[in-house]
Amino acid sequence: MKTAGLSWFASTEFRLANFYFWYFAFVGVFGTYFALYLQSLGFSAAEIAVLMSLQQFVRIVTPFFWGWLADRLHRRTAIIRITLLFAGLVFALLFAVHGYGAMFWIFVAMFTFWSAALPLFEANVIASVEGDSGRYARIRLWGSVGFIVAVMFAGTALDYLALRALLWMVLAMLAMALASSMAIPEHRPAVSTSPLPQSIWPILRRPEVIGLFVACFLMMASQAAIFVFYSIYMVESGHSKSAVGSLWSAGVMAEVVIFLTLPRLNARFAPQTLFSFSYAVTAIRYLLIGWIPGSFALQLLAQTLHAFTFGTWHAAAMGMLHRLFPAQFGTRGQAMYTSFSFGIGGAAGGVAAGLAWDAIGPAWMFTMMSAVVILGWAIALRYVKLPD
Repeated sequence: MKTAGLSWFASTEFRLANFYFWYFAFVGVFGTYFALYLQSLGFSAAEIAVLMSLQQFVRIVTPFFWGWLADRLHRRTAIIRITLLFAGLVFALLFAVHGYGAMFWIFVAMFTFWSAALPLFEANVIASVEGDSGRYARIRLWGSVGFIVAVMFAGTALDYLALRALLWMVLAMLAMALASSMAIPEHRPAVSTSPLPQSIWPILRRPEVIGLFVACFLMMASQAAIFVFYSIYMVESGHSKSAVGSLWSAGVMAEVVIFLTLPRLNARFAPQTLFSFSYAVTAIRYLLIGWIPGSFALQLLAQTLHAFTFGTWHAAAMGMLHRLFPAQFGTRGQAMYTSFSFGIGGAAGGVAAGLAWDAIGPAWMFTMMSAVVILGWAIALRYVKLPD
């Protein structure tokens, strides 16, 4: 038993899980607390929304470029390592820069490099597990564990340290992600002897693919409100930074639990069913956040619903992408998913949330995002289908 446990640390699964751990440790620390750092520099809500949404604007175009380059060179892992290195070097400039204009361009450059890693890595993992969402979930959950550990550590530390210490924490997470990428194996898809489509455009014109991308766009547009403003809203509602870290971690812990139970859920429900159900739960979550921010217990409940807002939703989307895009288009399928959802959706949602925060207030802003999710739910029910 002990030998089997030790052998896992030498396995491909561990190397994939380790990268997820450190990549999402960075996502957790940056996404949870960096808006607070920007607020401490005196930036307005609209300026914070623009800066925090730049990662989404950049992801509109760059993932498809990185995906195309990886498909041409067949070197996903090399591109991941190089781009993470440059992302860290560019981020280090923030130690010397505090002006809005300079930070704007640093963010653009950093996120251009950073945006390469996840879609290329996800394509590698999905190919390695042959589209099995249960196996994917068992590996992906370590990203959630990394998020929880990093957010809890940083939240506790920031209750005692100046917010400037956050720069060192984020840089450390980027460095560890780069180090863990050195052990990622390169998965090369098996060569098929059957005729293969020569262009991706016939796939992109299919109604179920368009429906999937539009529904994902709406989901991530709504989630931008949480990524940009949840920490600020909770602190302004009377919660400490460590309590906010606990709320974020509770959401990701619920995500871990759902990832562990996905094999049983997949045995009972089709991916389309889990995908659609996630939208209904998300709409309820936003109303709880918007209208009852001061109750830690109800915010804890709202955060546990993240199990569906992201856990079942993302795993189902991964499984459907694997079915809808043939192997030679797998990386570009992941890139298109990233561009439409995290890129265009996140950018549009982040800017809309920033404008709504000042114009109608946080409660109605989250209500507006609930309405966006309901529209995505309707589209998912009508159009998101899988071929027989």
